[in-house]
Amino acid sequence: MIDEVFRSEWGRVFASLAGFLGDVDLAEEATQEAFVIAAEKWPTDGAPDNPGAWLTATARRRAIDRLRRDRAFAAKAPLLGVPEVEEVAMAETAIPDERLELIFLRCHPALAVDAQVALTLRALGGLSTDAIAQAFLVSPGTMKRRLTRAKTKIKVAGIPFRCHRIMRYPSASGWC
Repeated sequence: MIDEVFRSEWGRVFASLAGFLGDVDLAEEATQEAFVIAAEKWPTDGAPDNPGAWLTATARRRAIDRLRRDRAFAAKAPLLGVPEVEEVAMAETAIPDERLELIFLRCHPALAVDAQVALTLRALGGLSTDAIAQAFLVSPGTMKRRLTRAKTKIKVAGIPFRCHRIMRYPSASGWC
C-alpha cells in the first residue's frame, strides 16, 4: 500500500511543499519524514481516505515545526555568540501545481544534463539514489555525490524556485 502511494504521491507532495516553502532541501526532508510517519502509522491505524492530503499536511506541519525551531534558535543564538540565521522567504507561485516549477528548477541550464535528469527522477519520480545510480550505470556513492553537488550548485547559484524566471534561459535541448 505505502509503495503505491509513494509512487503516485511523492512528486505531488514534494512539489507542493517546495512551492510553499521555497526551500527544496527542507521540502525533501519534510516529505521524507511524512512518508516515514505513514509507514509507521498506517499499518496499525489504517490508511486515510485521502493519502496525498494526509501526507501533504503531515509534511507541511513537519516543515513548519522545523522553521519554528530554527526561528527560536535564531532568537537565542545571540546569547550563545552564534551569528544570526537568515529567515526563509516564502515564494509565491503563479502555477497551481508546483511540480512543473520543480521540473524547471531541476532543468536549469547551469546544471549538467545528467544532473538535471537525476534530480528530476529523485524529486518527482521518487526514485531512490540506488535506483538512479543503476539507471546511470554508476555506483550509488557516485550518484549520491552527483546529486549533492547539483543541489549545492542550485543553492550557491541562487537558482530561484520560480518558473517564469527559469524559462528565460534556453537549455541545449530548447527551452526548459
